[in-house]
Amino acid sequence: MINAILSMGGLALVAGLGLGFAAKKFHVEGDPTVDKLEEVMPATNCGNCGYPGCRPYAEAVANEDEAINLCPPGGTATMEAIAAIMGVDPAPMEERAPSVAYIDEEKCIGCTACIKACPVDAIIGANKQSHTVIIDECTDCDKCIEPCPTDCITMVPKEVTLYTWSMEKPDGPHALH
Repeated sequence: MINAILSMGGLALVAGLGLGFAAKKFHVEGDPTVDKLEEVMPATNCGNCGYPGCRPYAEAVANEDEAINLCPPGGTATMEAIAAIMGVDPAPMEERAPSVAYIDEEKCIGCTACIKACPVDAIIGANKQSHTVIIDECTDCDKCIEPCPTDCITMVPKEVTLYTWSMEKPDGPHALH
């Protein structure tokens, strides 16, 4: 019994040391610009920019292969942060009010196509039963609209409630910074 414990412990020690050495030997430094860009992005990985996630979009922007205004969930604030990091002028961006998906439960046939398309799992429901959207999780990516065979999903402006309202920060000489 002791021999088995000692041999497994020794094997684990050797494997750990080998993995530690390999991690140091084969470490690849990432681009710090890409890391900064990824930090300011919303991390929804919705694909609205045409890339499969925020990291690939950040890499494309860092290589100056892509425009800085392709992130609708991030909005103007994200685009301005990307412009500041890249040292370029902000680009015009289509401004629209934040919206969320709305499923007309009378038309919904429960096919689950929208559930599979949602990158953030904001739609809940079971097969052959109507679905609904978790409003706080919806990122306004529009990915659920196209696969719906009954066209029961629409994007509606996000309702401002007591819990979601926030006052704009004041500008001018009396503003607190």
